[in-house]
Amino acid sequence: MAASKAAYSSVSLFHEKLLRSNRILAICGAGLSAASGLPTFRGAGGLWRNHNAVELATPEAFEADPGLVWLFYAYRRHMALEANPNPAHYALAELARKKPGFRCLTQNVDNLHVRAQHPSEQLSLLHGSLFALKCSNAPGCKWTDPYNTADPLCPALAPAAEKNTDPTKPLPLLDPSKPLADIKPDELPHCPECETGLVRPGVVWFGEPLDEGMLDEIDEWIEKEPVDMVLVIGTSSFVYPAAGYAERARTEGRTAVVTVNLELGSAQGRNKIEEGDFGFEGDAAVLLPELLKPVIGEVEAPLE
Repeated sequence: MAASKAAYSSVSLFHEKLLRSNRILAICGAGLSAASGLPTFRGAGGLWRNHNAVELATPEAFEADPGLVWLFYAYRRHMALEANPNPAHYALAELARKKPGFRCLTQNVDNLHVRAQHPSEQLSLLHGSLFALKCSNAPGCKWTDPYNTADPLCPALAPAAEKNTDPTKPLPLLDPSKPLADIKPDELPHCPECETGLVRPGVVWFGEPLDEGMLDEIDEWIEKEPVDMVLVIGTSSFVYPAAGYAERARTEGRTAVVTVNLELGSAQGRNKIEEGDFGFEGDAAVLLPELLKPVIGEVEAPLE
């Protein structure tokens, strides 16, 4: 396990610190789900049909072309349903059961933490979920559907759930040379309560605030007692507020910040490294079950 020059990479030293730690905070990003076959949002998978994925994740994009945005999210829903939680998800869920003082903050919207049976009271979905729905007229209309796994969500979005019958060729939906059908707003689901707003994904788009109640709960947890360890897993620590939680939770001389990332150098470089921090470079699905073994024992992803 490699590490930056400023962080420990000793597994035995990490285990000593882990066994002494009771209040542990995990901050998870897209790299955690990469081993489940889901592309990272800002990485090499950031283009979808030559569209910048970040630019599709905005209220303005939805207002301009709800059909295109919904196809993008319907495909992400389909991919997430086809994927399975990996050993890292199960390791974190077991850590939550073994350590009541553990709290996990995830930027992922793929629902894999939930499917790994992570205790809900110890899990915060910072950016919402692909499988939550809400009315585009919010906050005026309060309608939500907290868990909907319909695939496709409606007939117009059927191309997003199409199986690739010829693996030598790209899926038609993902082939920019093949034009998409123009999906009109009246072909998309409308809010059953107000009947005027379009149903939209229950995720936090760029330019939108995170849930204030959830943020208040996280702040209260951090401020309640000193945090012994912060696990930063599969994230570049670029998107706020998630990026700031590691330092906010740090108590000098007590808290160890532990980075687990495929590209440790670039990720670690964005964080303030202090004495007692750790860094482990590699796939979280491989590293986390081993790193957490003294507490969680042998944990393997079940066959699905």
